[in-house]
Amino acid sequence: MTATALTADPALVIAAARSWLGTPYHDQASLRGVGCDCLGLARGVWREVIGPEPFPIPPYSRDWGETGPREVLADGARAMMPEIAPADAPPSALILFRMMPRAIAKHVGILTGPDTFLHAYERLGVIEELLTPAWRRRIAFAFLFPAR
Repeated sequence: MTATALTADPALVIAAARSWLGTPYHDQASLRGVGCDCLGLARGVWREVIGPEPFPIPPYSRDWGETGPREVLADGARAMMPEIAPADAPPSALILFRMMPRAIAKHVGILTGPDTFLHAYERLGVIEELLTPAWRRRIAFAFLFPAR
């Protein structure tokens, strides 16, 4: 079996992610068209492309400067998704951003092209934007959505 047979169709992942465009930002929510945060967006894409979520998400803080001994978001993704090097992340990859030096990764996006990504951002909701050098250097982890 090839690696691509083990991962979700990139076109389906990107189409599912783009269907969330314009969804307002709402902390810890995951309802397309109603409200979501960055993790809620990824959860919604998972439900559409893969199926039911494998476990409930516990409450989490919005603090992008949070530090700690454990990469909670990356560990959760790693339990369900194949991890790849951020430099090798193709369109449709889930990317985790470390927003502040020495902080844990706390922001999530989905690559939609070689230089674009989609994410939920406070005050803006779900948007697609350029993966600028400032965003690119914050990528700490990358994962592929598994096949159904």
